[in-house]
Amino acid sequence: MRTQRLILAAIEQDLKAAGMPPLAWYDVLWELVRTEDGRLRPFEIEERTLLAQHNLSRLLDRMEEAGLVRREILPEDGRGRWVLVTGEGRAMRARLWTVYAAAIERHLGAKVEDAVAATLADGLERLVRGT
Repeated sequence: MRTQRLILAAIEQDLKAAGMPPLAWYDVLWELVRTEDGRLRPFEIEERTLLAQHNLSRLLDRMEEAGLVRREILPEDGRGRWVLVTGEGRAMRARLWTVYAAAIERHLGAKVEDAVAATLADGLERLVRGT
């Protein structure tokens, strides 16, 4: 957990130095652009990103203010909402990835040999699968 915190903090610092928004913005945008129609319900974003509901709500407010996402009322349920990625959101995700990918390489990839990385990835995948 300490390693995760240190690497994520270094990546966040790289994003900040590049004038980019926080990593959580990338996570939300990535989940939205991965869908066929670029939209998810807030609870789906919460499940996929592991962001707490109250944090996600405030994050979506800021992202909507920035023009990266928009919310639409579900026609069949006036209380429910869709979160949709905008064209500007897609462009921001691509810009974020440029910095994020370089940061991953600098803070992790360059420090771990390929064979070790493969073993680590396999072990983590097994933990996720529960096998």
